[in-house]
Amino acid sequence: MKIKRNIAISDSGFIFNPSSGDSFSTNPIGLEILRMLKDDKEKEAIKKHVLHTYQTDEATFEKDYYDFVNMLIKMNVTEEDEKEKN
Repeated sequence: MKIKRNIAISDSGFIFNPSSGDSFSTNPIGLEILRMLKDDKEKEAIKKHVLHTYQTDEATFEKDYYDFVNMLIKMNVTEEDEKEKN
C-alpha cells in the first residue's frame, strides 16, 4: 500500500488531502503506521515494529491494521501499488 505523495501529515496526527480538501486525525499509533506506509515500509516491517513497541498480540494487530488500512482507502489517501496489482 502506498500513501499519495501530496498527503500532508502533521506531528499531532492531523492528515490533510489537498486534492479533495478532506482532513481527519489519527492517534499516535495510527500516525506511526501512516508514516511508515508513506516511507514505503512493508506490512511485515510495520507489524514487527508495532508488536515490539506496544503491548499487543498478532491477532489484534492484524484486525486493527486491516481496519486502519480500509479507513485510509475510504479517505482516498492511498494509491495503487504496482506490487499489489500482481
